[in-house]
Amino acid sequence: MQQLVGIVIVLGSIFGGYAMMGGSFHAIWQPMELIVIAGAGFGAIVLGNPSHVLHEMTTQFKKILFRKKYDSEFQRQLLLLMYELLQLAAGGLKALDAHVEAPKDSPLFKRYPAVLEEPKLLAFIVDNFRLMAMGKINAHELEGVLEQELEAIHEELTQPAKSLNKIAEAMPGFGILAAVLGIVITMGTVNEGATSGEIAEHVGAAMVGTFIGIFFCYGVLDPISNMMKILVGEEASTLECVKVVLVTHVAGKPPLLAIDAGRRLVQLNIKPSFAQLEGWINAMEGRNSEPDTSRRGGSRAKAA
Repeated sequence: MQQLVGIVIVLGSIFGGYAMMGGSFHAIWQPMELIVIAGAGFGAIVLGNPSHVLHEMTTQFKKILFRKKYDSEFQRQLLLLMYELLQLAAGGLKALDAHVEAPKDSPLFKRYPAVLEEPKLLAFIVDNFRLMAMGKINAHELEGVLEQELEAIHEELTQPAKSLNKIAEAMPGFGILAAVLGIVITMGTVNEGATSGEIAEHVGAAMVGTFIGIFFCYGVLDPISNMMKILVGEEASTLECVKVVLVTHVAGKPPLLAIDAGRRLVQLNIKPSFAQLEGWINAMEGRNSEPDTSRRGGSRAKAA
């Protein structure tokens, strides 16, 4: 919805202002200029990026348009899923085999569909539980491994935004290219004896190419590139949350403390409080939402 509002504001401001100045939309409707500029930009994207980057660019673009952002419900499902996995791991990591080997068939994972819809996050969770199950690994070693993995993931996920930003910067150049071609055509009409009015019309049409290139740069591609960067930041924050939960668990902390450590890395606008987290866990386990002071105090003293 917010993206739609932004599009309306941009188009309304540009073309509405043009109309109020007495401009004719017929004059700026130049489909051939549009084909030259958009086609050249699309071709440059295909030429300058491998197929996996193009696929990721398409995926991120679809997420921007059609999918909800990470919200408090998503964070609730993620934290509760990690809590349940850590509870199972407390009885031995082998108990997780049935779930991490086929997460989409696992009744545990099926309770958290928002996580199942995120393939990169799901793979990150199950792969690292497998890693912990394969052999003894301390918290320091696990943290080093996960930091390197997250760095590689972040570099790959940011590549589409970087590529799109470069194309956005090139769009004014493609606009000038289309304008030059229009001037070449105009010079041909002069040679054929065109009137001054016809020449002026051709020059005006050629200059539309410059407008289209600048509009695509600052009004379309640059905002999309920025949205992709924000999306990648949200995904990175979620992966960091999982990393901290796993490292804290391997360090020997109780599941609740491990989940709380991950909670602290959630984005501020959707970050749940500790009381909310505890309430979610209590509700999941069928306990009374009112905290048991004596039990909780004793468990905290034991954890300390």
